[in-house]
Amino acid sequence: MPDAVAARGALRVVGQPVARHDARDKVSAATAYAADWALPGMLHAAVLRSPYPSARIVRLETKRAAAMAGVAIVLTAKDVPRNTLATDVPGQTTAVGPLRATLHVLAEDRVRHQGEPIALVAAETLELAQAAVEAIEIEYDVTPGVFTPEAALAPGAPAVHGTGNQLARWRVARGDVARALQDAAVVVEGEYTTQLVDAAYLEPESGVAWIDSDGVITIRLSTQVIEHFRDVAEVLQVPQNRVRVIGTYLGGGFGGKEDVTVEAYLGLLALKTGRPVKMVWTRQESLLSRAKRHPYRLRYRTGANANGEIVAQQIELLADAGAYAYLSALVLLYSTVTAAGPYRIANVEVDARVAYTNNPPTSAMRGFGAMQTVFAYESQMDRVARTLGMDPLALRRVNALRRGDTLPVGQVIETHVALPELCEKAWAALGPPAPPRAPHLKVGRGLACNFQPYGRIVWLHDWASAWIGFEMDGSLVVRCGCPDVGGGQASSLCQIAAEVLGVPLTRISVHVSDSALTPLAGTTTASRQLYMSGNAVLKTARELRAPLLRVAATLLGGDADELDMDEGNVTTPDGRTLPIARLLAECARVGVPRSHLGVYHAPAGEPVDLARGSGKVFPDYTFGAHAAEVEVDTETGVVRVLGYAAAHDVGRAINPQSVEGQIQGGAVQGLGYGLMEEVVVEDGINLTTSFATYLIPTAADVPDVRAVVVESGEGLGPFNARGIGEPPIGPPAAAIANAIEDATGARLTRLPITAERVARGLGLLEDAS
Repeated sequence: MPDAVAARGALRVVGQPVARHDARDKVSAATAYAADWALPGMLHAAVLRSPYPSARIVRLETKRAAAMAGVAIVLTAKDVPRNTLATDVPGQTTAVGPLRATLHVLAEDRVRHQGEPIALVAAETLELAQAAVEAIEIEYDVTPGVFTPEAALAPGAPAVHGTGNQLARWRVARGDVARALQDAAVVVEGEYTTQLVDAAYLEPESGVAWIDSDGVITIRLSTQVIEHFRDVAEVLQVPQNRVRVIGTYLGGGFGGKEDVTVEAYLGLLALKTGRPVKMVWTRQESLLSRAKRHPYRLRYRTGANANGEIVAQQIELLADAGAYAYLSALVLLYSTVTAAGPYRIANVEVDARVAYTNNPPTSAMRGFGAMQTVFAYESQMDRVARTLGMDPLALRRVNALRRGDTLPVGQVIETHVALPELCEKAWAALGPPAPPRAPHLKVGRGLACNFQPYGRIVWLHDWASAWIGFEMDGSLVVRCGCPDVGGGQASSLCQIAAEVLGVPLTRISVHVSDSALTPLAGTTTASRQLYMSGNAVLKTARELRAPLLRVAATLLGGDADELDMDEGNVTTPDGRTLPIARLLAECARVGVPRSHLGVYHAPAGEPVDLARGSGKVFPDYTFGAHAAEVEVDTETGVVRVLGYAAAHDVGRAINPQSVEGQIQGGAVQGLGYGLMEEVVVEDGINLTTSFATYLIPTAADVPDVRAVVVESGEGLGPFNARGIGEPPIGPPAAAIANAIEDATGARLTRLPITAERVARGLGLLEDAS
């Protein structure tokens, strides 16, 4: 059956920069975030955390704390029904079988990183809870730790866990790399270091839990994954239908709220006390305790012919997992798949490893492993261009992937690759070069490209569901278990439903992120929600529309395929209309449903052998190119970003305003990564536990980012959209490094690129080593 929406040509709602449904509440401070909720008789919770990165717990005594007036309960590991959280890692095996990433809810006999939780307290006030934490008596036996992945993998290194310290390893081998490097006209070698960084969202981890009148443990919190109700049920050893997770609008997530944060603690305390419980982490606690972005050491050997064709890449990646596995193996997989960049290269070797250490744990963060590699491969591209005397844009144009090319892992690129166009548009968007303001101020420009998967690994057989229903007056309700992390996810679902069902946005209500009342839609991670939930809503809307129009055809005459829905009416090609409310009354009379539950299943596959380059890993990729203009003070090393442009092929922009916001926000976050952000850790001790020491960009630090939106119409999302949540964060660090070299000739290979490091690169300071 032909799609009437597609047949009519121009889209009416999709593609319009409409105001998001939650915008007014947010700008007027009316949105209720997780920490804003309170219930009568509510307890307040606090956590005892380890001050040491590696130690045995010799003695733990809670009697004095539990006896304090106003303290309701004190819990330790022995009080947790199942003291383990676990995640299966597809495609990775150990000596005893498939890799299963586990961590303790509360530490048992040993702590493995500073900030590891040991005990929980719930009391009548937060001050009492904190005092009770201080009253817990604990003795430690500090043990030797390992604080770099190199040290962790050395023979005889202390074991962070019972087995060896190597958590995971991925390899890729395509072509004859040694021969290609031998025959290359130039070979460029580089070693790069990326740092430990924090998601640094403004809203810390927080939530409230209570037991409802039906005995269901209900947890309202700031999370990217409402499906964690299953994890909480496992910890509490109760049936999964006895736990409900309600996700609030987030004050930032960026991957940091993908893993379990406060859910299990709140569930435990509510179950044990029978009372509502609130937990809000302090800023210090948040920066100390949550998982970070992985620091990497990346070694590249890149070979090219005299015409600029990249003929070989030999790549070694080493990442720091910190004390627990979390999602490190999968982050490393993303790095492995993207390590060679968005380029056509016949000969590629990648050896990627991640090791346990006694540093803070690392896990998901925006970019998810495909970000660290951009800094290395785009630095290499500029170095090859400089060595050959080529224009950096021309080098990328020669090597850019095209539809039909095969990645080193064996995946065929099935959609359009707009990389040359993106490079030209980003470069042009910078405008005329800025003249130097003084002799010691040098101005330079840099370019960086990237490609980022959107959607989860095809081995995971991803799916999302949605429910759409008409009320009798023609208004529409959309329900989808999609957490809205601030990127406009819920509003995009409304636009998609409005496009298909012809209902004005003002007459659509949307309910999201409730594990009991909204159909499950999976995680708001991996740039997947528009792709997955958007497709689920599109599929559901189309399946609801078809039978309604068949009923309309009996009232209007003619063929149902020729009817359309617009502005609350069914319309005919000759201009006649039927109000949707009247259609719904007829549907009620003849027994045709006015609501529908739909499920979208993403393209699926089985785990492949990356080393043999044997197949598909991700559904598709989003491509981007960023251009930066910087001013470098050659007397101090201070870098000022004068101009920045970011171009991405988004397939189709469901809401151009939201798309531009994602591109601008991601680019600014990437500039912070490139220029200032770093969690400083010395021997496992975090020295940056406030925003006074962990620096993030302010409006004074960055220029206006020019977002260039390209719409090829070839994505796999609804109306051919591509994911855009993560891709813009990737290129900025490399673009800045390339611009600094263009201005000064100094190549910076370690992030962040601080004034001190630039000064060393310029020879103004002695090397720290």
